[in-house]
Amino acid sequence: MSSHGLESRLTDIIGARSAGALERAFDMHTAGDLLAHYPRRYADRGELTPISSLVVGEQVTIVAQVRSVQQRPMRNRSGSLLEVSITDGRGELKITFFNQAWRAAELAHGRQGIFSGKVGEYKGGKQLSHPDYQLFDDADAALATAEAHEHEPIPIYPATSTVSSWQLQKFVGMALDGLGDVPDPLPEDVRIRDGLLTAREALERIHRPDFADQVPVAQQTLRMHEALVLQTALLQQRSLVRALSATKRPAGALLARFDAAMPFTLTPDQQSVGDQIASDLVGDWPMNRLVQGEVGSGKTLVALRAMLQVADAGGQSALIAPTEVLAGQHLRSIVRMLGRDLAPELMPTLLTGQMPAAERRRAALRVASGQALIVVGTHALLSDKTTFADLGLVVVDEQHRFGVEQRETLRAKGSSPHALVLTATPIPRTVAMTVFGDLDVSTIRTMPAGRAGIQTFVAPLADRPGWFGRVWERVTEEVAAGHQAFVVCPAIDTEASGAAAADDDAAPPVEGESARPRWGVVQVVEMLSGHPLFAALRVEMLHGKMSPDEKDTVMRAFAAGEIDVLVATTVVEVGVDVPNASAMVILDADRFGVSQLHQLRGRVGRGEVPGICLLVTESPAGTPARARVEAVAATTDGFELAEVDLQLRGEGDVLGDAQSGARSSLRLLRVIKDADILAEARQEAERILADDPALIRHPALGAAIERRLDASERAALAKN
Repeated sequence: MSSHGLESRLTDIIGARSAGALERAFDMHTAGDLLAHYPRRYADRGELTPISSLVVGEQVTIVAQVRSVQQRPMRNRSGSLLEVSITDGRGELKITFFNQAWRAAELAHGRQGIFSGKVGEYKGGKQLSHPDYQLFDDADAALATAEAHEHEPIPIYPATSTVSSWQLQKFVGMALDGLGDVPDPLPEDVRIRDGLLTAREALERIHRPDFADQVPVAQQTLRMHEALVLQTALLQQRSLVRALSATKRPAGALLARFDAAMPFTLTPDQQSVGDQIASDLVGDWPMNRLVQGEVGSGKTLVALRAMLQVADAGGQSALIAPTEVLAGQHLRSIVRMLGRDLAPELMPTLLTGQMPAAERRRAALRVASGQALIVVGTHALLSDKTTFADLGLVVVDEQHRFGVEQRETLRAKGSSPHALVLTATPIPRTVAMTVFGDLDVSTIRTMPAGRAGIQTFVAPLADRPGWFGRVWERVTEEVAAGHQAFVVCPAIDTEASGAAAADDDAAPPVEGESARPRWGVVQVVEMLSGHPLFAALRVEMLHGKMSPDEKDTVMRAFAAGEIDVLVATTVVEVGVDVPNASAMVILDADRFGVSQLHQLRGRVGRGEVPGICLLVTESPAGTPARARVEAVAATTDGFELAEVDLQLRGEGDVLGDAQSGARSSLRLLRVIKDADILAEARQEAERILADDPALIRHPALGAAIERRLDASERAALAKN
């Protein structure tokens, strides 16, 4: 058999039809793509998967044994139905086939095999309709000595309804059989020092292990490969940015006047991060810095001082925010901080898609002419019609709400402008290393003085149902004291079906959650309208299905004190600033992630008024859903909660889909448990690039980066 390499096309290895199926299902094109599709677990030939663990709607691959087979005519149409019962010794699962009576001969009582399909439900029981299957006797028929293979683990691959796990196993075998030498991306001294396998051995053992104990070292080897490729690519990107020339933006009179008029002293962290940014702005290459800090820690102030420094040098700054409400709030906040003297000189200008056409044209003209030195907007800033005279600084607020394409579109409107990314969601060290390894990361931990703070309590209705009434009493007490309250729900209308009920992403379902949210904005407003304590209160709703004008009107009224209780979805999560709001009630709190709960809680206790947050949940004690709610109540330290969030939810959810390219598609790496591997890989990547920046003496590593990051992913990586 002629040998092939990792870069060889699948059509030449497994045929055009099979290659087409893999391309459609997994976007695979080469042998390397296929061999990087690792088993998600391994089954034993004697293993019976607990049927009780199967979830309706999921695509599953299970090992099971046939218990009974029954064939009967269908009642309402011609043809026959074959019903097969498979078991794990405790529970049963039905599999059904229409007009395929011939299968009864091979699916005989006692036969064991692998069954794959989508779990459905019929008459209260779980079932698989027309599943793919492979019986063990059939799989072993071609083996000369079946006993010699009885201990071989069975790889179970991530599969789809069109490509089953054992089909993938077959294709992987074909790719491995003809695979020639595999260049090792890992330097030999590192491989030997860490006791790792060669690249070829690792691929063989992870896909076709003879014994289960061969798998861990193969996984460890490939994790290190993945970490080194990722970290090297990130460091290469940092080097590329630093190879660009940047327009130096030294501070001048505008920043000095602003600092002199400032009615308070910067916190130590605000000062140190501000100094880092000021130094970046006069550096030889464009700034590429991420600033993370708690809600209210002063990130906007730090960004504004950077804008003033750029304006001192004649440049413009653009701040892009994810929503109209937040963009408008940023503009008002910036105008207020600049004051009557500086605001007219910098002419902060709002540019959003919902502005009247004439007003938008005037704003765009001020931006294009360079009159507006500070521009705040939403996606309208990305429009081809929006041009800048001299864009020197791009500020991205809540970067996780934007994709890299959008950020690059804005940056391309200037000549290598500086970039400042802000996030109020604290990022664990390992995530920062994995996702933002090409950015310099600054952290604002200290909070400004004068904040009253917030207390958080769990209202566990599963244990104490009577507390639900007390929650609403507590809200009216805050209003009676002259304050305002938020009530946040996970849905708009729980009686609506499907997407109509949803508004924002909540946390992934975990044990302890109800099947669907109990409370929606519509239901809460209706309930409160009939509540005697709320008869004289002004209650309004706010959610994502309202028009931008409607949302802005409601938020302005709430900020002006014209609304007592605002019932909303997570549209209020980011940036809504109402210092008089003192109470935050979060219903179905277990349906939100830890970081999201922390963000929502940050809407109160922002001024001199002490805040209270009530997390209402029906999750039973001891469940993961209840655990994350209790974790939020236990601390107000967002950085501590970020680590808890990572532990509870896993990095797939924490990283999110917006981080395009390699960093959101980790294969074997896990940023929690593989922190040490990531750190080691970072050091090795730095050592390699310091000595060989073009990877001329490390061709295998360069080739691995090219395979791992296709053209679109490399472009995405370059746009951060």
